[in-house]
Amino acid sequence: MTVVSRATTADTLVEAFRITATDFADRVAVRTKDDEVSLTWGELNERVDALAGGLAALGVKRGDNVALLLSNRPEFHIADLAVMTLGATPFSIYQTYSPEQIAFLISDSGARVALIEAQYADAFRAQTDVEHVLVLEDGWPSDPDFDAEPHWRAVEPDDVATLIYTSGTTGPPKGVQLLHRNLAAATRSTEALIQFPDGSKVISWLPAAHIAERMAHHYLPIVYAMTITTCDNPREVVGYLPAVKPTWFFAVPRIWEKLKAGMEAFLLQGENATRNQAWLAGAARKIELEQAGEEVPADLVRTVEEADRELFAGLRAMLGLDEAVSVNVGAAPTPREVLVFFHAIGIPLAELWGMSETCGAGACNPPGRVKIGTVGPAGPGVEVRLAEDGELLVKSDVVMSGYRNAPDKTAEAIDDEGWLHTGDIAEIDEDGYIRIVDRKKEIIINAAGKNMSPANIESTLKGSSPLIGQACVIGDGRRYNTALIVLDADFAPAWAGQNGVSTTDLAELARDERMRAAVQAGVDAANDKLARVEQIKKFTLVEGDWAPGGDEITPTMKLKRKPIAAKYEAQIEAMYS
Repeated sequence: MTVVSRATTADTLVEAFRITATDFADRVAVRTKDDEVSLTWGELNERVDALAGGLAALGVKRGDNVALLLSNRPEFHIADLAVMTLGATPFSIYQTYSPEQIAFLISDSGARVALIEAQYADAFRAQTDVEHVLVLEDGWPSDPDFDAEPHWRAVEPDDVATLIYTSGTTGPPKGVQLLHRNLAAATRSTEALIQFPDGSKVISWLPAAHIAERMAHHYLPIVYAMTITTCDNPREVVGYLPAVKPTWFFAVPRIWEKLKAGMEAFLLQGENATRNQAWLAGAARKIELEQAGEEVPADLVRTVEEADRELFAGLRAMLGLDEAVSVNVGAAPTPREVLVFFHAIGIPLAELWGMSETCGAGACNPPGRVKIGTVGPAGPGVEVRLAEDGELLVKSDVVMSGYRNAPDKTAEAIDDEGWLHTGDIAEIDEDGYIRIVDRKKEIIINAAGKNMSPANIESTLKGSSPLIGQACVIGDGRRYNTALIVLDADFAPAWAGQNGVSTTDLAELARDERMRAAVQAGVDAANDKLARVEQIKKFTLVEGDWAPGGDEITPTMKLKRKPIAAKYEAQIEAMYS
């Protein structure tokens, strides 16, 4: 049964929170996995109001911006809601940001107050001059008798609910201003597609500076009274799944790629390896036939039913996804074989699409109606069309009001008719399902004038070998394509141990000929799936890792192509000499 929530009628998120806290006062709102902290919606309301009172005493008021630098913990939800309660705008900073990057955000936002954890205090204070830096471990100000009602009732739908600073692949971050009415529209659109059952559970594990985390694990729970379990170390999220058994789980492609590789290694060894391989192949064939609209032979149906009984059902329970009504992937292209694998074992992994500028909403494959290779149809209340050059345009209440302090950038993004120019090249089929080709600015045009999507080539590379953690394809204006390849920090050392290589250091492994041969096998497998003009002719194994928020990739795992090209110019030119 889907949840029936009066909060869906609220004009603002703070009103929605009050309704949920009243109607579901005894339901757990936010908890840690071990229940060391567990707050019901009623208790959360009390904590929010007390902190709001403490902030009000420091002068925080409607229209102010307040910085948050917190990991995934219950206190984030308290802090964010407390700031919104006063009509102020909370915004989150990536934990990986340098002091200089933090200083830019503080300057652009004009924040006078920040709520942070002690572990980030040195980086925060190094470059900023914020009037009140409130460190959680030192105790946040509190006023248990504070009357919050006049404050939250004064909040209006056109007030800014949060700022999402884009991760800056092409320059300084831009502050995306999302209004209360934008976020309310996005929660309704997302729920209409997925239809969350009453009592839904989610895991908060992505950075709160990313719209995906805020929408999936903060705003949607506020409106639909979900229970949030916080995971403060994203590397541990897979271990949280069987403990929480989430109703909805969203992850970036790399998580699903690693899960697939690990499960295949587990299934394709031991005495049942041959049987398991046959079952996986049969189930994948069934999925591909269904996707093509072709009839599935009766004997194949029976085989897959047996496989589900004897193997796949147990796998879903072991993973902790046996109670999920929807599992989604987004933020980058996902290899087809990864999507087919999870469908085959009964986990209908579905791609979705959204941007910071659309509150993370936009398009999503509905449960039971997934088209593999697409991001689904536009959500309810979202209008889409293609520009003459194939760029996806969006018009909806989910679209931001604009970029903070950047009217020129806003005018570039939203035209006079209200269409948001997304920067994504797309195709829309006869059923309205959208396929994202690539970022408009990142399309490769080789020396012969052939257009190619680097993101899709990179996705194919990563899907062809678990040893490949990151790949950056080069080929614009060139005679052929090459790639910089970064070894996977988990699988490469494990492979080394299994194959008699004495080191586990990524830099040393990148120089090892046996590792290079193993990666070459993955590149060859990828090339078999690519058109001749797309194939990788040469590659360089990068020594070391590319960390989120570093020189090469953003905190949201997007490639910084221009900085990569500059930093690795010598290695790139060597592949063309």
